[in-house]
Amino acid sequence: MLNKELIMLMVVGLILVIFVMVGVAFFTLLERKVLGYIHLRKGPNKVGFVGILQPFSDAIKLFCKEHMNPLVSNYLLYYVCPVFSLFLSLILWMLMPYMSGLLTFNLGLFFFLVCTSMGVYTVMLAGWSSNSNYALLGGLRAVAQTISYEVSLALVLLSFIFLIGSYSLLDFFYFQMGIWFLFLCLPLCNIWFVSCLAETNRSPFDFAEGESELVSGFNVEYGSGGFALIFLSEYSSILFMSMLMCVIFFGSNLNSFTFYLKLIFIAFLYIWVRGTLPRYRYDKLMYLAWKSFLPLSLNFLFFYLGFKIFF
Repeated sequence: MLNKELIMLMVVGLILVIFVMVGVAFFTLLERKVLGYIHLRKGPNKVGFVGILQPFSDAIKLFCKEHMNPLVSNYLLYYVCPVFSLFLSLILWMLMPYMSGLLTFNLGLFFFLVCTSMGVYTVMLAGWSSNSNYALLGGLRAVAQTISYEVSLALVLLSFIFLIGSYSLLDFFYFQMGIWFLFLCLPLCNIWFVSCLAETNRSPFDFAEGESELVSGFNVEYGSGGFALIFLSEYSSILFMSMLMCVIFFGSNLNSFTFYLKLIFIAFLYIWVRGTLPRYRYDKLMYLAWKSFLPLSLNFLFFYLGFKIFF
């Protein structure tokens, strides 16, 4: 019986990873299309019907290119970091709150915080091992940014841990059967979305990849397969954060088709923000984290703690 369960878990995990990868491919196509229309142009429309095969064409091109590594780089870390980054972003998907209880463990939120904290090391070591000043600066910026916004993410999650009295993502479904947490905790939803933008290094917080200052940031020395893996891990993280936001704020019935529509809408918001807002100044990013989000999320934490105690 145990062997059958393990095989079932492995098969479901493999199917999930394949679907996430396909989702990432078409999410990149959606992004290029939406940004194209924001710029009053068409976006990719040549490869296949209305450009639908463009992501696969890009993937083949990237993985077939010659891989060049800098002579003075730290060879092992330089190669391992993109692979480890993709592994971390994919293993997060094991948190999907299946109603069948396949991998829905009771300390899911802890697991999420641990994996996102580990993601900092891949960016930092990718920047350092390249032995390039631009890459190192991008890595340092990413570390400072991610650590700053992880504090507000953790405090927002603590508010919900007090509200529902559990670390399991599955319990968010039961507690939102009457009303979504979006209506009870709208300011926390805004903090969460902006923190997710900063956590995934997306515009207007893409300082780790600031082309105007850092050429391309921490991934400046990566090309071909290494760049493709970093790219995949970033977009996989965006889709995962969209899924987590759906689970926490918009009800989390995975058996409902509307859940996936909400997920696509939140992922679309990432693209919309990228096409609309200019890049922040770096000091303002830090002020936003430590002087705005930290006190606000702390106040809400104490409010919901008192709310839970008295009601």
